Amino acid sequence: MNNLAPIALFVYNRPDHTRQTVESLKANHLASESDFFIFADGAKTEKDEEAVKQVADYIATVDGFKSVNIVKQEKNLGLANSVINGVTQLSETYGKFMVFEDDLICSEHTLTYLNEALDRYKDEDRILHICASMHPLKLEDNMPETFLYRAPHSCGWASWKRAWDKFNPDIDDLMSQFDEQKIKDFTFDGKMNFWKQMNDFKNGKNNSWAIRWYASVFLNKGLALNVTHSLIKNIGHDGSGVHSNIENTYDVEIYPKPITEFPKEIKENKTMYNVVKSFYANRKGSWLDRGIRFLRQKLG
Repeated sequence: MNNLAPIALFVYNRPDHTRQTVESLKANHLASESDFFIFADGAKTEKDEEAVKQVADYIATVDGFKSVNIVKQEKNLGLANSVINGVTQLSETYGKFMVFEDDLICSEHTLTYLNEALDRYKDEDRILHICASMHPLKLEDNMPETFLYRAPHSCGWASWKRAWDKFNPDIDDLMSQFDEQKIKDFTFDGKMNFWKQMNDFKNGKNNSWAIRWYASVFLNKGLALNVTHSLIKNIGHDGSGVHSNIENTYDVEIYPKPITEFPKEIKENKTMYNVVKSFYANRKGSWLDRGIRFLRQKLG
């Protein structure tokens, strides 16, 4: 496979998570042929400085890729600005890119899948996003390996400059383009709190680049290619991250096989849309399940 996409990894203050993420990427079949860019954010507070330094010390030792390029910030940008700036840089330079954060363990087949999908759909204007992760879905035996639908998941993904050029960071402009029907479609018939995430960003309660990316894809009638069985496991829901709590709702086992099947028709897979919608509708479990989860988060 020629002309591989560069890999962007965004790191901050979790040296152990970062090490696991890098090692899993390094175990991929195409790692030694891939350019690797590590974007390291600066410390936000004094208490973060030691952990940020530990991350810096570790990433300085990383090898096993075609090249390792470290972009280090002296001041704190925050995750959203780090991702937007880093992705834009690679988009402009390479025309395509892959994106990982510092709490993702991936299959050894992940880089192959993302690169193959980038090549396969590079000229399909409606496909704006390729993702290697998926929720723990309840599946039938005849489900496809991959499918197209509206939501671009952000745990281990790839895209092209032609798609990233459509990213609109302006929350007011984005929200002004939604009507009642679009909000319903955007939120999987109200089963997922994506519109609340938009409002929370507007009100300064989150700093998400991902919800604005989803809105940008959605408003452009874009589609995302997703795997049915996740190639990615998020290890960040242990309370260690700036933007994550202790959580097991989205725990998955990494799919061990290579991805060999891709959609031939460029349209949303309604069956898989409904499977994911069902997951969103039932993800919180019973009131007992919610109470136990709440106590775990509070007690650490």
